[in-house]
Amino acid sequence: MSVVGTSVVQVTATDADDPSYGNSARIIYSILQGQPYFSVEPETGIIRTALPNMNRENREQYQVVIQAKDMGGQMGGLSGTTTVNITLTDVNDNPPRFPQSSVHLRIPESSPVGTAIGTIKASDADIGRNAELEYRIIDGDGRDMFDIVTQKETQEGVITVRKPLDYENRRLYTLKVEAENLYVDPRFYYLGPFKDTTTVKISVEDVDEPPIFSRSSYLFEIHEDIEVGTIIGTVMARDPDSAAGPIRFSLDRHTDLDRIFNIHSGNGSIYTSKMLDREISQWHNLSVIAAEINNPKEMTRVSVYVRILDVNDNAPQFAVFYDTFVCENARAGQLIQTISAVDKDDPLGGQKFFFSLAAVNPNFTVQDNEDNTARILTRRNGFSRHEISTYLLPVVISDNDYPIQSSTGTLTIRVCACDSRGNMQSCNAEALLLPAGLSTGALIAILLCIIILLVIVVLFAALKRQRKKEPLILSKEDIRDNIVSYNDEGGGEEDTQAFDIGTLRNPAAIEDKKLRRDIIPETLFIPRRTPSAPDNTDVRDFINQRLKEHDNDPSAPPYDSLATYAYEGNDSIAESLSSLESGTTEGDQNYDYLKEWGPRFNKLAEMYGGGESDKDTS
Repeated sequence: MSVVGTSVVQVTATDADDPSYGNSARIIYSILQGQPYFSVEPETGIIRTALPNMNRENREQYQVVIQAKDMGGQMGGLSGTTTVNITLTDVNDNPPRFPQSSVHLRIPESSPVGTAIGTIKASDADIGRNAELEYRIIDGDGRDMFDIVTQKETQEGVITVRKPLDYENRRLYTLKVEAENLYVDPRFYYLGPFKDTTTVKISVEDVDEPPIFSRSSYLFEIHEDIEVGTIIGTVMARDPDSAAGPIRFSLDRHTDLDRIFNIHSGNGSIYTSKMLDREISQWHNLSVIAAEINNPKEMTRVSVYVRILDVNDNAPQFAVFYDTFVCENARAGQLIQTISAVDKDDPLGGQKFFFSLAAVNPNFTVQDNEDNTARILTRRNGFSRHEISTYLLPVVISDNDYPIQSSTGTLTIRVCACDSRGNMQSCNAEALLLPAGLSTGALIAILLCIIILLVIVVLFAALKRQRKKEPLILSKEDIRDNIVSYNDEGGGEEDTQAFDIGTLRNPAAIEDKKLRRDIIPETLFIPRRTPSAPDNTDVRDFINQRLKEHDNDPSAPPYDSLATYAYEGNDSIAESLSSLESGTTEGDQNYDYLKEWGPRFNKLAEMYGGGESDKDTS
């Protein structure tokens, strides 16, 4: 659409000849191909348009051949050519156009909102940005029922469902749709308008639809004391199809597991099949199903909310368990406890309780605070836990709803010893340390723990005692030998430190250097080494036999015990000094050897030796 003479491009040719020598380097341009669309200026080589209103939609590509000839274009001049490819760019000089004046679409009535019904498209000879369109519904009886959306990629208009359709209400809708260019060049307004319209007719097709309830949900309110079989409400549904077939109602038992309710399948009346109790469940959320008898697959559900209204069928009771006590030094009119009550019922006007005594009590009285609490007061001075340790006080609690309900709660009041400030110290034989924050249960738990610890200690001591050594003498027949050491001669048998009999000990026992383990080592006497004496077989066998018996005896001490026996041996190297047989063999005795024993035996040598000499001389 450019005007005639619009410059397209300039071509330039060069000549190697000397431009100062004649016309050898003077170049003239001419067009060999591309007429009548383009022309070239002979002197400058500028290519220009030669026709007005060139249309890209008719032809987009052009090939122009330009010749350059020296010698001023005269005969005999040399020439060269070049090819110039020229493309017409697009401008928005074409409005959109619908291929048809009307379009007919069909949609089932069961199509949900947002369903695409179909597409329409207006054609535009332009390309790119100049061909972009926007679709809109500008008129028609279905403007509220349908929408149109422009697809940028395909430049199509998609018609969608805006509201639910109903074949029984309306079967045909008409829309007037407009397509318009988004970008318009003001230079080409005279070619407009740059938009177009078409008529879209939409037919709604009949579909076998499920039943429709008269409400989206139902709410029924009933009192909890109604009789079984009472109708609480009715749900209504209809078949929207033109045939209007019969409907059957049912309850979804997953929403009524206890089967408290039931429904008439024909008319949708819901009634109770069990007694109701608001205190157990205040709300029941049911789901009712309506299905076509001729086509049970077509069904619809609706929510039914049943609210149970309260009836005053529960009596008020104490709010908590009260651990009440009265001091022995209490005065008349003294507050000992504040009580309150609770009620499972929930009257519209709120709870209101009244407190009173079941009978006149000489010891205590109740005073209603008129705020659903009451005070328990003493009626006399002084109480004695030795005379009466516990009082039972029946309190009557009533509500103010109709019918009035009441109950009797009994307070157990203990008589306790208190300090001057009224703090409990002890009740009966049980010591309650209230300042320390210990309750009766805590004290009992502590005592049980102490008893268990004592039992564990006693069992441990018993087990340990069994491991200790048992008495060595288990019977009168068990006799232990007592070894007495003598350091020197003299003193007799009762002098245990007078004579050393180390020489008489068992040489084998001395060599082993084994200490007795049944006595304290510090008190054990270590005998001196003496020359070994000949072994005594009888004593050794006796010792081995006793040691074997102790090893095999389970009642023997759990440690090694070595019994050492002192004995004289086979013979004394000094021979016998005994005079037991001197009366019978006096004449055969020879005591000369006493002189060889040393100074200690000189007196004996004189006594015995001298007597024998005198006897010989006589």
